[in-house]
Amino acid sequence: MQAIIDFLVQSIHSFGYFGIFFLMFLESSFIPFPSEVVMIPAGYLAHLGQMNFFVVILCGTLGSLTGALLNYYLALLFGREILIKFGKYVFFDEKTMIKMEEFFAKHGHISTFSGRLIPVIRQYISLPAGLGKMPLALFCFYTTLGAGIWVIILTTLGYFLGQNESLLKEYLHLITFLLVILVLIGIAFYVFSQKRKNKNS
Repeated sequence: MQAIIDFLVQSIHSFGYFGIFFLMFLESSFIPFPSEVVMIPAGYLAHLGQMNFFVVILCGTLGSLTGALLNYYLALLFGREILIKFGKYVFFDEKTMIKMEEFFAKHGHISTFSGRLIPVIRQYISLPAGLGKMPLALFCFYTTLGAGIWVIILTTLGYFLGQNESLLKEYLHLITFLLVILVLIGIAFYVFSQKRKNKNS
């Protein structure tokens, strides 16, 4: 782990802010790998005064958004036809596709935002959003919001704990666990409020 971090620190230092943007673009699109190995070293470089803390966050967030948009458009342009054509083999028909589109039209914001905060899911949440034809403006807003929160957390950890690997891992696991719990609570509250709203209407 330390060797990888050292390599990425050197890579980010060599390529600068574009390196952060490009690596987070890859992380958020078709080559999923832990965003921790990008933003934490970048935060450490900010601590050393070799990068600006806020520009690091901006580049990381924009990279995440751009990668997510790539997946969104790939799913939007090509995914629907493929699923309708071959989906019957996995019990996925056009009716299911229509239901997915209706779901993301109504609830895409909570799904996209919460998905960006959950490990593994964050790289792939753009695909169902594209398949479901989630409105682009909403997709960008909630993707940026979710990705921005995660990037800020990682950059801050790197800034304060970049050289303490054991403490870094401990805090990262704790923060990830708390984020998942908060997301689950938020989803539960959202579902409850929606049911209450439908009941009243």
